[in-house]
Amino acid sequence: MFKRIAQTAGFTGLFAALLLTLLQSFWVAPLILQAETYEKAPTEHVHEHAEGAGHVHDAEAWEPQDGWQRVVSTTGGNLVVAVGFALMLAGLYTLRAPGRTSQGILWGLAGFAVFVLAPTLGLPPELPGTAAADLVQRQIWWASTAASTAVALALIVFSKHWLLKVLGIAILLVPHVIGAPQPDVHESLAPEALEAQFKIASLLTNALFWIALGLISAWLFRRNNHELNAQHVNHRA
Repeated sequence: MFKRIAQTAGFTGLFAALLLTLLQSFWVAPLILQAETYEKAPTEHVHEHAEGAGHVHDAEAWEPQDGWQRVVSTTGGNLVVAVGFALMLAGLYTLRAPGRTSQGILWGLAGFAVFVLAPTLGLPPELPGTAAADLVQRQIWWASTAASTAVALALIVFSKHWLLKVLGIAILLVPHVIGAPQPDVHESLAPEALEAQFKIASLLTNALFWIALGLISAWLFRRNNHELNAQHVNHRA
């Protein structure tokens, strides 16, 4: 069982990470590079921000150079994240195996809703040079929102009693009723049009990533199951 999960997650994570890197390189990264030109542009005025709403500029912080360093760094990060998510999906398949490969799309969309769509409603993706609330508070809200969304979807989809489904809807709404932490002053160095493009590109890129993750993991898991069942049949014969 562990071998099947590891194989499914490894190959799924690799293919999905490469797809995500490709999409980011041609769609998301150019927008980030464009925003960095506004962030690094010399200005004559002094920024004054309220506590917790400032832009952080660390001259000593290392960042990959444009070109192969940025691509390698992005690919490595994507691979770690993709394999982790693929391990989660493969583990869930052991509890509720997909009957068809196409069901992987539904699992992928569920992952997208949990880890991207729901948190984005309160904390949209930000370009460099955007004022933000305290990092720890944002991380706590993001993790709480992802967890509550996962529990809510499980109750809504898999529970049979209507009261549990209603409870799932309530849990789904709780983090959004509380609200995500926001900076005291909303400010961005990049133009609003560029911000809008970045948000759309980030959402669609992640949606394609999760759909690919669900499809590939479901196909590989079912394929491994068929091979295992064939081996059992041959062994009994």
